[in-house]
Amino acid sequence: MGGCGWRAVGELKQSTDKLSKNRVGAIRPWQYFAHVNRASVNSTGLSQAALDYQRVEKAIAFLTTHALEQPDLSRVARATHLSQYHFQRTFTRWAGISPKRFLQFLTVQHAKQQLLGSKAVLDVTLNSGLSSPGRLHDLFISAEAVTPGEFKTRGAGIQISYGIHPCRFGNCLVGVTSRGVCWLSFLNNGDKRNAVRELKANWSGADISERPEVTRPVAARVFSGLKKESHRPLGLLLMGTNFQIKVWQALLHIPVGSVTTYQAVGGIIGAPKAARAVGSAVGQNAIAYLIPCHRVIQQSGLLGGYRWGEERKRAILAWEAAKAAA
Repeated sequence: MGGCGWRAVGELKQSTDKLSKNRVGAIRPWQYFAHVNRASVNSTGLSQAALDYQRVEKAIAFLTTHALEQPDLSRVARATHLSQYHFQRTFTRWAGISPKRFLQFLTVQHAKQQLLGSKAVLDVTLNSGLSSPGRLHDLFISAEAVTPGEFKTRGAGIQISYGIHPCRFGNCLVGVTSRGVCWLSFLNNGDKRNAVRELKANWSGADISERPEVTRPVAARVFSGLKKESHRPLGLLLMGTNFQIKVWQALLHIPVGSVTTYQAVGGIIGAPKAARAVGSAVGQNAIAYLIPCHRVIQQSGLLGGYRWGEERKRAILAWEAAKAAA
């Protein structure tokens, strides 16, 4: 994807200049969740957030597939079944910046630069250890593991409330307990049934019920990106092996706008030669976004896989990089 891009900047500028008179201001990160929750659901059952993300994902996928051709803005817009104006409007609402500016964060070259820039951050993590709380935007994250008995019974005695909510990266399923968030997954192709099935399979011993009124405030807190956080740390309840939990705790220390490799995560937890096992643990993470497994990529700068789709991983990383650079 190293050559991914629209045609020369001059051509793109001509396209975007035509839209400048009708330019739509970007919705700030903490406004987006409220905006998409106010928006109505269309006849196909998709929320505004799901529609926005669906179109952005199509655009990113189109650019990836046609990178060597360097398609111009109008062609990318057609791939999303929108006019240039409405594509610009949708993309800017979602990304907070124009498509032209967002493009620079999609390339392999940018990912390689991120890896180089993140090394110093990871060195600090290695020196300070993993005892301090992790951070997501301005949220402090605290994590605890289930007891050995709860692990053996897959959550017996634990009550889980779940709900499905729109967010910037499509619809997500959030599961919470009295001890913290235990599940956060994105719905692939809007498949609610499969998402719920995965939750119940992972926590097969728990008492699970759909209660969106309980999970809605949690989803709002995670995805609103509020600058001033007055609440106590957001708790996570982890169920995994000791090795998996070490990996997941290490991921909490990778800040927004940074990426790292499987080998580097292995070094953080004292297992520098266990890249394959680290990759397996990263892939088993069941609390997306909060435990940022999407920030682990290959040494080459290629993204590697992602449980909820590689295009979603690319979209999240580019959006975070744009936010960090703002």
